[in-house]
Amino acid sequence: MSNCAIVGINWGDEGKGRMVDLLTENYDIVVRYQGGGNAGHTVVNEFGKFALHLLPSGIFRKGVVNVLGNGVALDAQNLLEEIKTVTDKGVSISPDNLMISDRASLLLPWHRDLDSLEEARLADKKYGSTKQGIAPFYSDKYQKKTVLAGELFYKTELMKHLADLCEWKNLILTRVYGAQPVTMDELIAWVEDYGEKIKPYICDTSKYLHNAQKDGKSILFEAQLGALRDLDFGIYPYTTSSNAIASYAPVGSGLPGARIDEVIGVVKAYSTCVGEGPFTCEMFGEEADALREAGFEYGAKTGRPRRVGPIDIVATRYGVRMQAATDIALTKLDVLSYLEKIPVCTHYLLDGKQTDDFPFPAALDSAKPVIEYLDGWNCDISGVRRWEDLPKAAQKYVEFIEKEIGCPITYVSVGPEREAYIKR
Repeated sequence: MSNCAIVGINWGDEGKGRMVDLLTENYDIVVRYQGGGNAGHTVVNEFGKFALHLLPSGIFRKGVVNVLGNGVALDAQNLLEEIKTVTDKGVSISPDNLMISDRASLLLPWHRDLDSLEEARLADKKYGSTKQGIAPFYSDKYQKKTVLAGELFYKTELMKHLADLCEWKNLILTRVYGAQPVTMDELIAWVEDYGEKIKPYICDTSKYLHNAQKDGKSILFEAQLGALRDLDFGIYPYTTSSNAIASYAPVGSGLPGARIDEVIGVVKAYSTCVGEGPFTCEMFGEEADALREAGFEYGAKTGRPRRVGPIDIVATRYGVRMQAATDIALTKLDVLSYLEKIPVCTHYLLDGKQTDDFPFPAALDSAKPVIEYLDGWNCDISGVRRWEDLPKAAQKYVEFIEKEIGCPITYVSVGPEREAYIKR
């Protein structure tokens, strides 16, 4: 038995979904252990191109069981829409290959409302939320004011619980934001429309995973976003509201005693960032537009243009440390093929001094990038499948990053398709 976590090293959007889709053939179970429908994992395979937001990226592999763990923000409405999108393309989804933890909390309609209302209140100080209700959801969870998925099987108790929550939540909606209150009729309709439809998937996944571990099954833990968006160790407060680091996987999956044998950190061959907050290596103008178009850098969930820049060695080294990565998957190397010289952010300047340490969040706005340039390869590498067939300049670029971040680059992605990668 071998367990592996696939995690993001930077700001998210690194290409984790394509790596989970690729490597799932070696695992029995895939578990999403945190986050919700606020980010997308793009997968391209024989069924088509998909932007998954809640479904684990192992859903396309026959014989693989996919689990939404207790750490997930369970948006039943979005999940059901996503299931329909995927099954319409010929992918089989049933309680045999998709399970939802009865301990996962439900993201309710008012969570999205509050997300939008708070971003509007913040105005030019907004956090860059995707407005999918994630921050209000996790806030409620830690206040013990959410509904567990398993409560859907206890109708009488559920209605009492919802009535209590509705009374409390309406105080916030009406008195803090001046918004319209939510009615119990609306909540009951939501339960009937969406809650009832996800009930067949809900079970004690903690027990299932415990037994699977005893039986020697291998588990792949799938993270959302990246280390720099982690609630505790990211660019706070411009983070997500859950822990995107690998060490949270056992807790968020419902298998606290799990041992993670391998952590594959996913790094893009250049930097991208969706949302607000400090982004030291950011490019602007025509240079940024060219890179954004070459990589088609638009948010999988929101469609927002991603902020772009050269690979950031300082931030990436920090992300490797926080994720305790054992291996790196470098994605989208092919996108850089148009450049004669490739910029790399090798250090930061902070208070006039050069540093290799990733700064405390409050100091990030003052940091300036130190840019160096490596030779480009100026040819299409999307068809390359062997390391020795890569142009020397491309090999040197990969080797430079590997040396600087102190972690072996085991996989190199040269295209979005499942088979478009090089194993070193």
